[in-house]
Amino acid sequence: MKNVQIPYDLFLALLQHHLMMEDGYEDEIRYGLEQKLEAMVRHELYAKYKTALTPEEREAARQRYLDERGIPQSYRWTTSPWEL
Repeated sequence: MKNVQIPYDLFLALLQHHLMMEDGYEDEIRYGLEQKLEAMVRHELYAKYKTALTPEEREAARQRYLDERGIPQSYRWTTSPWEL
């Protein structure tokens, strides 16, 4: 089983909402969890990029990772870094 770390502020908002039954934290919790999920997806894509077996798989994973990060095409390498 994997562990996931969350920011302290998100943890406090979760405590306030669930244990103290206080309303008003829903948007903060939703935003924090969405940010964490996006970070986890980016990490998984990066790991696939670094561990791909073939250069074609590696390049496809790198492109997916850069797409997820929002890096414009104009800032990307035209040649894969392992081919230089």
